[in-house]
Amino acid sequence: MKRILSGMVVACLVVAVVVGCRGGGQIYNVNGASVQTATGKEPSMEDVQKAIIQAGVGLGWTMAVVKSGEIMGTLNVRSHQAVVTIPYTTKTYSILYKDSSNLKYNADKHTIHENYTGWIQRLDGAIRSRLTAAGM
Repeated sequence: MKRILSGMVVACLVVAVVVGCRGGGQIYNVNGASVQTATGKEPSMEDVQKAIIQAGVGLGWTMAVVKSGEIMGTLNVRSHQAVVTIPYTTKTYSILYKDSSNLKYNADKHTIHENYTGWIQRLDGAIRSRLTAAGM
């Protein structure tokens, strides 16, 4: 019985060490996603900008217009921060990694904390939803 119990303790410690040492996932970018509306009509630059900002703000991102055709998004989650740049036109948009803090970013391996991918996927989904719902 003691042997089984000590084996289970060792196994739990090994799992904890392996999980704690993971390096994270690859940087996830959205490149050249199509701007699609419910009507099929091409939106204006203002419409696309508004949809991107509303999508980000709805998910807790701080969105700032850098210049026409480019928005910078910043997400703060507890002690973590992710910063992306979102270039856009009336036909496409991208969500590109810009900077981060406390997310285990490794520039050589292009890896980052595994939660980053989910944050970007949710932002992308919200942007697609806003563009479609706008009925442009």
